[in-house]
Amino acid sequence: MPTFELQTARRRARGRRRICGPSLWPGLAAACLLAGCAVGPDYVRPAAPDGAASQAAFKEDGAWRTAMPSAPDPDQPWWRAYGDSRLDTLIEQANAANQTLAQAQAQYRAAQALVQGAQAAYYPVVGASASAQRARTVSGGRSTLADGHAWSINASWEPDFWGSVSRGVESAADTAQASAADLAAARLAVQASVVNDYLQLRILDRQQALYARTIEAYGKSLQLAQAQFRAGVATQADVSLAESTLAATQAQAIDVDLTRRQLEHALAVLLGRTPSDFTLAANDPAELPALPGVPSGLPSQLLERRPDIAGAERRVAAANAQIGVAQAAFYPNLTLNASGGNTGVGLGLASWTAAPGKVWALGLALAGSLFDGGARSAGLARARANFDVAAATYRQTVLNGFQEVEDNLAAVHALRQEYDADRRAFLAARRAESVTLSQYRAGTATYTSVITAQALALTNERNSLQAQGRAFAASVALVKALGGGWTTGQLPEDSAASRQEIAADSKDIHHEN
Repeated sequence: MPTFELQTARRRARGRRRICGPSLWPGLAAACLLAGCAVGPDYVRPAAPDGAASQAAFKEDGAWRTAMPSAPDPDQPWWRAYGDSRLDTLIEQANAANQTLAQAQAQYRAAQALVQGAQAAYYPVVGASASAQRARTVSGGRSTLADGHAWSINASWEPDFWGSVSRGVESAADTAQASAADLAAARLAVQASVVNDYLQLRILDRQQALYARTIEAYGKSLQLAQAQFRAGVATQADVSLAESTLAATQAQAIDVDLTRRQLEHALAVLLGRTPSDFTLAANDPAELPALPGVPSGLPSQLLERRPDIAGAERRVAAANAQIGVAQAAFYPNLTLNASGGNTGVGLGLASWTAAPGKVWALGLALAGSLFDGGARSAGLARARANFDVAAATYRQTVLNGFQEVEDNLAAVHALRQEYDADRRAFLAARRAESVTLSQYRAGTATYTSVITAQALALTNERNSLQAQGRAFAASVALVKALGGGWTTGQLPEDSAASRQEIAADSKDIHHEN
């Protein structure tokens, strides 16, 4: 909340305190029974950082975007834009078994329980007690048995005159909404990790295929060098150079295989499985998913599309309600008490309800602190400071979100260009390799020229695959930065929601996962 708005809210709060002063407690008590009186500032959503909501377009979302492939269907899950049906199965498994999601779901259920606990303060507390006894007494040498009983029902209720309960419920409900947004953010993060790991595995499949072809070609080159050496055309140095190149490439292939194994293990954990229980077979290297276009939309929409931003904003609302709770502590509490029961002799059923033993009581108690050493003032100052912390966190989350979008827009654009350049370099190096190898067979080129051309071709093709992998990663990160199709409309209802609505929200979330 901007400083001006916060000061205005504080002036309103101070105004309420004067209105609800001690001299007017009796009149206000009667009025509050009918209308209610919630002290504290009413919530005003904090203003986003300058330019965040008014920006017409993202800085990095330039004219190049028109050349991007068609955007994904907004009515379909975002990962289907990559055109690989295996992603549906993997994400379904992650939604069902990922332990980070299970933790977020449990935290959301705990937040829902806090809402229900806060709402319970609206209602009276009713208790009951009962006792029965038989006693033996001795008097004048004679013993006597006497039976006795007592039972009572008591109730107490504290009307929410100053809005402490309603502000507490408001804060708990806002916190539950923030927890729901945290759950959505955790789900999106897990899905993005699954998609990215899967795509990187497919890139590594291509790299493995590249090294397999290259090792086979280098093996033939070694045989050629050995044949040329036996014929007296090549030198021992040519043979040694061919052997060294083949061994170095085999070592690189082993490193790629290790990277793939470790990435497969990471994917297994995301799916809630042990690495030993999961294997993703290599697919046809020619079947690499396409890189989709991702429409970035308007910057102002980002505030509604990212669950982390929505969660931060809901925490500001919760902190604002806590200011009202702290202010309500300055006013006295009125408690209404009622009790009734029966006490008497005998254990028979009739004696438990006999008229002579009936007792009852009605009363009220008004309690308030006259001096607390500044504890309530400190509590109010802490609540206001917590609000400022939450508001600053919200604005920083917005800024971070805009940075992530801009970074990944720039990355997707640059990596597309890098991949195209690497691809052209690779094709040119392949042509040079073919020509140089033909010249070596004809005796018009040295083996050093062959090795140089082969190494350049391998490096350029590997670079093009790595650029493609980074482009996939940037694409997935961009989808995540844009919220993955999530909107604030998917948050559960606010503090007006009933227990039944909250329970329904919980069922819906479990069903989705």
